[in-house]
Amino acid sequence: MDERIVNALTIDVEDYFHVSALAPHFPRTEWEQVPCRVERNVNQILQLLDDHDARATFFVLGWVAERYPELVRLIVSQGHEIASHGYEHERASAQSCDRFLADIVLAKAVLEDIGGERVAGYRAPSFSIGKANLWAHDCIAEAGYAYSSSVYPVHHDHYGMPDAPRFPYRLDCGLLEVPVTTMRWMGRNWPAGGGGFFRLLPYAVSRWQIARVNREDAQAAIFYFHPWEIDPEQPRVNRASMKTRFRHYVNLERTEGRLRCLLRDFAWGRADRVFADF
Repeated sequence: MDERIVNALTIDVEDYFHVSALAPHFPRTEWEQVPCRVERNVNQILQLLDDHDARATFFVLGWVAERYPELVRLIVSQGHEIASHGYEHERASAQSCDRFLADIVLAKAVLEDIGGERVAGYRAPSFSIGKANLWAHDCIAEAGYAYSSSVYPVHHDHYGMPDAPRFPYRLDCGLLEVPVTTMRWMGRNWPAGGGGFFRLLPYAVSRWQIARVNREDAQAAIFYFHPWEIDPEQPRVNRASMKTRFRHYVNLERTEGRLRCLLRDFAWGRADRVFADF
């Protein structure tokens, strides 16, 4: 019997042109004219998960769900969790309270109507809940979500709340916040939950970090990635800054292979079930 800790695997379902760092090059008014690759990439991820008998949580953008409803239904039919990534992929920190609430209420309604199941989880685009907009948690609870995974307890130039708890915690509003996984080392938190760091650093680093969290903290990890991260053939935005291009395109051709190693080396499940006891 496999007695390994079951970690939570999460996928932020958005396309390459939804990425916050590329937003200046893809105005929302032009999204309908941009070639989409999200359907192809999510289908590839579903096959990958099936190959390893793994389950995951898909934080789906409402904009994507409305255009690819059959993809949402396919995710549900294969036993995965549908959660919300908001509707328009706008940072929570860039919105007013009322506008943010309207966005996440709409996304929840769209996903539940298409998927036919209750949507319990929410993740803010770019982990954009920090000390300056803690009110967002109250909005998430008001919108009817049971948990959020919108805080990354690290220092980063675009997001992060390094003083936040590293593991799931209950807020006064009743919402459960499930921070993306970090590893405590040399007096600071280090990113250990996927994203660009997973592509940039050798796979052995991620394996060591997650194993350490499971062993020394005795906690389940929560890991994330995006469908565009397994797609080295996506259109290149050469007019983006060098820093943005490096972050977005580094090691795309290696990501799928690393994910296969990750699925082999650890046990993975849906976030709603992994953290059901909190």
